[in-house]
Amino acid sequence: MVWSGTWVAERLGVELKGDDQLPDLLGLALRRNPKRAHLLVSNVLGKHVPQRPGVVHGHGHALGRRVRELLGPEEAARSLVLGYAETATGLGHSVADGLGSAPYLHSTRRPVAGVAAAGGFEESHSHATSHLLLPEDPRLLATPGPLVLVDDEFSTGNTVLNTIRDLHARHPRERYVIVALVDMRSAADLGRLESFGHEIGARIDLVAGATGTVRLPDGVLEKGQALVAAHETAPAADSGAGSGAGAASGAGAGSGAGSGAMSGSVPQQPRGPRTGPAPTPVRVDLGWPEGLPDGGRHGFTPAHAAALDAALPGMAARLSAALGDARRVLVLGFEELMYAPLRLALALERAGTDVRYSTTTRSPVLAVDDPGYAIRTRLVFPAHDEPADGPGERYAYNVAGGGFDAVVAVVDSVADTPVLHAPGGLLDRLAAHIPHVVLAVVPSYVPSYVPRSPSPATAQAPATAQAPATAPEAPEAPEAPERSSMLPEPLRGPAFSSYAPEEVGWLLQDLSDVELEAPTEEREEAIQSGGAHYAESLPVEYQPSEHYQRLYASALDASAARIARAVGTVTETVLAERGPRPVLVSLARAGTPVGVLMRRWARHRHGVDLPHYAVSIVRGRGIDANALRWLAEHHDPADVVFVDGWTGKGAITRELAQALGEFDGFVPEIAVLADPGSCVRTYGTREDFLIPSACLNSTVSGLISRTVLRADLVGPHDFHGAKFYRELAGADVSNAFLDTVTARFDEVAGEVDSEVKELLSADRTPTWEGWAAVERISEEYGIHDVNLVKPGVGETTRVLLRRVPWKILAQRGAGADLAHVRLLAEQRGVPVEEVDDLPYSCVGLIHPRFTRGATGADGKAVVSQ
Repeated sequence: MVWSGTWVAERLGVELKGDDQLPDLLGLALRRNPKRAHLLVSNVLGKHVPQRPGVVHGHGHALGRRVRELLGPEEAARSLVLGYAETATGLGHSVADGLGSAPYLHSTRRPVAGVAAAGGFEESHSHATSHLLLPEDPRLLATPGPLVLVDDEFSTGNTVLNTIRDLHARHPRERYVIVALVDMRSAADLGRLESFGHEIGARIDLVAGATGTVRLPDGVLEKGQALVAAHETAPAADSGAGSGAGAASGAGAGSGAGSGAMSGSVPQQPRGPRTGPAPTPVRVDLGWPEGLPDGGRHGFTPAHAAALDAALPGMAARLSAALGDARRVLVLGFEELMYAPLRLALALERAGTDVRYSTTTRSPVLAVDDPGYAIRTRLVFPAHDEPADGPGERYAYNVAGGGFDAVVAVVDSVADTPVLHAPGGLLDRLAAHIPHVVLAVVPSYVPSYVPRSPSPATAQAPATAQAPATAPEAPEAPEAPERSSMLPEPLRGPAFSSYAPEEVGWLLQDLSDVELEAPTEEREEAIQSGGAHYAESLPVEYQPSEHYQRLYASALDASAARIARAVGTVTETVLAERGPRPVLVSLARAGTPVGVLMRRWARHRHGVDLPHYAVSIVRGRGIDANALRWLAEHHDPADVVFVDGWTGKGAITRELAQALGEFDGFVPEIAVLADPGSCVRTYGTREDFLIPSACLNSTVSGLISRTVLRADLVGPHDFHGAKFYRELAGADVSNAFLDTVTARFDEVAGEVDSEVKELLSADRTPTWEGWAAVERISEEYGIHDVNLVKPGVGETTRVLLRRVPWKILAQRGAGADLAHVRLLAEQRGVPVEEVDDLPYSCVGLIHPRFTRGATGADGKAVVSQ
């Protein structure tokens, strides 16, 4: 029997390691997804591979029994089961069945009018990341018993940690149990659950059907994307035939027989595509009990489970009558609507029907007609439930060519729209490959306090004399008690950043798997038009050329001793004036390498381990207030010393002072490595010299992005966000930069002692000389906006890397410190103008009236006339 992961494994070098049953449980396919190349395709989930309903429900039920044994009957009765949309909604419900008496809730990507979200979180690698929790009674989430979280695959653990973090802040509990069909964590992720449990003061257990890992070779994402581009042919894919036309030889072939996969029962002569007109689908009235939820989107209680059990035999009989003499039947669910179709399929199976079960999905996957590939065929059709994120493609995998005589398409009433029935819609696609199509519509459950809208089937019905003039007033939604926010512990490397965990704790939330990057020109236009703030998106990470990397290396070699001297000077000044154990709080991200170096100096020279954290501050929005609250809870605010890389015109210095006015005890000053703008009183030097960490972006800053502040991602109890660019590890020079500077500490110690003595006795009152120069330049060059004038080597470099530059002003005679600036300017077609009487080595000017029409056809900035 060919393993259904062979095709991908041979071409990408992906390896599946672990329990012996893993090949029976999982196959491999390729995603159409920019975040992850491969897809682990479960043979027992009932999503991508049609499977016997008894096998699908049995795996979830068995996991639920194991959870019941782990918790004991008393705790099991107090628990709540939470499943993840869309893939694990049915699995989670099956686990709840195995647990016995636990209510069930699943997350959803479908907002429901009138139902307020009781929580939400982000999924790491998904094609659609945002999850909502919409219980009919929000008090369901406030129950004190164990929370059982169910997903099909447990890989990094990010989704689960995001969920627990969100819910624990609102309704803390003592115990969590994570359940998955397969535990595929890497070695680096194995300790995260235990440490996170210690962090929040709760026990976290894991129950999995099988355990293993996936080994991904370097460059797998790029190779996978290339394979998708090479094998996906639009006409074949859209017709549902996969990348090889026909693709009819056994949907799901290659699944191991031990998993109950359907490969052993695929007919020798599977049915091919339809050649004549499409048959008319048969609509069946299931007789779904009134008031019975269609699933766990708003909660499903043990009483609901009993009502469903009682109604299933009658509903199965109605389906059997509509199916006639069909020998081989597929019951096809709809995205999140997995459990109701599964139970209908299970009832048919128990009545003697040869039945398989799967569902449609949002997830785009390449189809390849090969026995060693998990997704043999693909049907493509438009979304038919008017989704909140707009129209788009949906998919049904391994259905075409499965040899089915009949298919029962089960949708909820929200999805029973004209698009479902239209040419090219789901029913039409199914009828092209299966001769008998049955449609069963389950009423979409609406919480009792939300006024009902007419269903699509009755929306056009004329009013009757018996109809009430006005609908009865709906009761108010219940509210759940909620405790005050509990802030999470700092993120640390290697889980977040390439720095060692003791070097820095990041008071940020991890947005690594959220798409935030936008082209520079789009960002600039949005920022200048007032349509977006610069902190709401990220620039695409600049990847330096070989020439530029040589310039960086040369600059570091030339300036390492000068940087070491400035690090020593500012650290000794801080220790003398704010010691003996100041708490270093760097402003992410430019300040973070400086904070790490200051911490290293204190340890190297004095044997003192200083606490060091990184926080976000955003121009125009202030410092992260939640980060300050965390610091105040864990340290004396008077000990906190804010650290940044350099000053330009002093905007962040002013921003910090203003923001701290609302908090008691913090000293509103910044210590910087270089203060060419004369904006602060604690500095290593006031020379405007090249700090090589300014030459690069995340690859010299622990692989961390600039910070992000966006309302849909950062809630009132959240830290600001940032991304960890793990995929750039091969280009990371963060620790090499730190080590190179640290190696020069002893060499400069004598000079540092002399400079500190002078500084401590000198008048270091800020003159704000830089601010005055910026205002003058803004007016002289007709810009009239100081925010578009970026003074100093570091800020000019940022302009060239992240913004749309207009021109560069360079101090006449400035030498090697500006070599990288001149190279970047040349690459972007930006003029460099040499000037006299500049208090900085250079100044970067952002295009003052930027639209995308203000750049040339070659994408370079237009030279001002």
